Amino acid sequence: MLKIGILGCGKIAQVRHIPEYADNPNCELLGFFNPTKSRAEDMAAKYGGKAYDTAEELLADPNIDAVSVCAANNAHAELTIKALRAGKHVLCEKPMAISLADCEEMVKVAKEEGKLLMIGQNQRLTKAHELAKKMIAEGEIGKVITFRTSFGHGGPETWSITPGKNTWFFDKTKAAMGAMADLGIHKTDLIQFLLGENVVRTTAKLTTLDKRGADGNLIGVDDNAICIYEMADGVIGTMTASWTYYAAEDNSTVIYGTEGEMRIYDDPAHSIVLKKKGEEPKYFDVEQIQTNDNQTKSGIIDLWVDCLMENKESPISGESVLSAMRAVFASMESSETGKAVGTGPDAVAPGL
Repeated sequence: MLKIGILGCGKIAQVRHIPEYADNPNCELLGFFNPTKSRAEDMAAKYGGKAYDTAEELLADPNIDAVSVCAANNAHAELTIKALRAGKHVLCEKPMAISLADCEEMVKVAKEEGKLLMIGQNQRLTKAHELAKKMIAEGEIGKVITFRTSFGHGGPETWSITPGKNTWFFDKTKAAMGAMADLGIHKTDLIQFLLGENVVRTTAKLTTLDKRGADGNLIGVDDNAICIYEMADGVIGTMTASWTYYAAEDNSTVIYGTEGEMRIYDDPAHSIVLKKKGEEPKYFDVEQIQTNDNQTKSGIIDLWVDCLMENKESPISGESVLSAMRAVFASMESSETGKAVGTGPDAVAPGL
């Protein structure tokens, strides 16, 4: 039985990590830490285990095998590295960290300590994305030419554990990045997964168009990001992340090839719509994707637990996510400089 600790007891921990651990027969939730201790106490009362006064106290518990890092973005690297150094395996929420140097250090320390490091990029695990990847690789739409992928909703102020304009997502010191880190990292990681190719160059605009904080001023992080991605094989497409899709959430990806197109989560009635030249559309009803209002099991915890039980590297390892993080940071630089920016070393494209 794996003993699990939770570092950060906010919304993502309460609706994803903690209940999914509780639902897994190979896990026992042993400890919780949150800067506001009452949240940790609430979780301990509900699921069993202990509320710790500090992260260090939790990490010093020799009975805890692994932890989930569910804190604010700016704490991801520090908590992950402390946990790895304390001999714990780590599942860290996205975005991996707020600088590329921190991301690379996390991977380095995991290797030094011989511990597993996985990142919560759950879009790779949806059944529709897994099927789409297979069909693309089998040439169902011919050679891929271009794509568009988008993730947008009305913003995190309705999702946060403390709803409203004072959410930490709007605080640049805690979040560092806005929609790009919250949503854009999902679609950046996903497009690399689907195509089996890394982003090698990006031309991007990250901007704040509408979101305002409690003081009435525009927030200090981006609420919209639009990126033109060039992939390693020459395919070019767009990635859009937005916190200002107020009417309805969009979590769609469309891949255009020489023989047709594949629409993933673009039609509310069908998970995948495959359109080929001269043929009737084919519909694949696999599963509907999660939304903020419709939380379903992500698969992340079950995959993580399987990896821990078998002591094997996760397909969504920290190292596999580095290429997507390079694209995110390159996009930030592109937006600041107004120039196309390369992503640096070509890591192996992520894949299951």
